[in-house]
Amino acid sequence: MTPDVMTQPERLSLGVAARLARYLQVLTQAKKEGKETISSQELSEWTHVNSTQIRRDLSGFGKFGKRGVGYNVDSLVSQIRKILRTAGQHNIALFGAGHLGRAIASSHIFADHGFTVVAIFDNDPEKIGEKVGTVTVRAIEDLKQAVEDEDIVVGVLAVPGGSAQQLADRLVDAGVKIIFNYSEALLQVPPEVTVHTSSPAVDLLYALYFYLT
Repeated sequence: MTPDVMTQPERLSLGVAARLARYLQVLTQAKKEGKETISSQELSEWTHVNSTQIRRDLSGFGKFGKRGVGYNVDSLVSQIRKILRTAGQHNIALFGAGHLGRAIASSHIFADHGFTVVAIFDNDPEKIGEKVGTVTVRAIEDLKQAVEDEDIVVGVLAVPGGSAQQLADRLVDAGVKIIFNYSEALLQVPPEVTVHTSSPAVDLLYALYFYLT
């Protein structure tokens, strides 16, 4: 069944966008496991979003599901990516060729959603020239040219906190508008640049709050 997709709003609310991203995460894994259909109740069990809310979120963009059958996984993945405007490939510059950086570069987490690490940078001369997967580690000084040549749209910082702000400044100067920060540093960037800081401790505190309350 081909979804009858409605015209989407110019910009999603933060709540809707966050929930759609959670649905997409579950759907992508379901697709990898070979599932062809999924119900709103199954999505609810994996995302902890009420099934009524799920149906409401998805019905706002078109007729995706069929009563008694559920949603076609392939089709829904494709449509949510279009709604979130993440269809296609998006290139990443990764900073830090240490243990965390190598784990990120070799993970399928980004690749599953169309993000590709095309450049890796490190300030350790001994790491420059090494291969991490199929990507060669470069010197930080090559960043601006790499952003232009590789059409890089996201910078990922897997570096100590003391180095993060300087690297964020370089990314901003090179024209990158999205920074994913794995360090503990609080980054100062212009308002047109988006920073997402990923902290396991903060995530645990968030989970603990709901456990205790």
